[in-house]
Amino acid sequence: MLIGYMKEIVRHPVKSFYGESVQKTRVMEYGLYGDRSHAFLDETRPGTFLTITQFPEMARYKARFAGEELLEKYPQVEVMTPEGKIFDWGNEELTNEIERKSNRQISLITYPPAQVPLGAIEEEHIQLVTDASLDKLKEIWGKSEIDYRRFRPNLLISLKEKRPFIEEKWFGKRVRIGNQVEIELKRHCERCMIITVDPESAERDTTLLKTVAKERNNYFGVYASVIKTGEINVGDEVFLLE
Repeated sequence: MLIGYMKEIVRHPVKSFYGESVQKTRVMEYGLYGDRSHAFLDETRPGTFLTITQFPEMARYKARFAGEELLEKYPQVEVMTPEGKIFDWGNEELTNEIERKSNRQISLITYPPAQVPLGAIEEEHIQLVTDASLDKLKEIWGKSEIDYRRFRPNLLISLKEKRPFIEEKWFGKRVRIGNQVEIELKRHCERCMIITVDPESAERDTTLLKTVAKERNNYFGVYASVIKTGEINVGDEVFLLE
């Protein structure tokens, strides 16, 4: 059954940095190609990542892959700072800046293209949201706009039938994107303080999290696991498989 089409595809080459919107990409066994493949480790909390939770301004650093997606190695990751400076991943000046601003000692980690662990994403392979659910949440929140990037989804689906939160009825079912890729919807995405951070300004608005907690049992968006890999494109048709 046709349920809609792919409106946005977003990956995060660097964990907790601003996501990169792409027209097409590969879906790997672990999720979108290179998603959260580069990360900062917080040496003040051994074994953990530095994220927006500890350093909200991370949301304003924009990372992208500059080059062809290869299975053998990643293209160069370019990072634009909030001030507009461009650095390559691993640049010492960038690392020093993140350390200074976050007031933490950090180190860098990069996972190979075919071996990004689930732990870097922390929950599941892919997170998706729908346009109908976003519009309804905006209405509930009472604000004129709501930036979907607050929720850091990988896939934004435009529904043919605009039924808010219908995706929560599809747990245990499979969805096909285009001709190749299949994912299985697994469970709710439980929200934390990260959604309070504006991805453009890094300013905090706690009322959004309070609204989601009160009106949505703290759930928004759903997690999915990859069943069949392949390529997806913006504009691909999305089917619910019976």
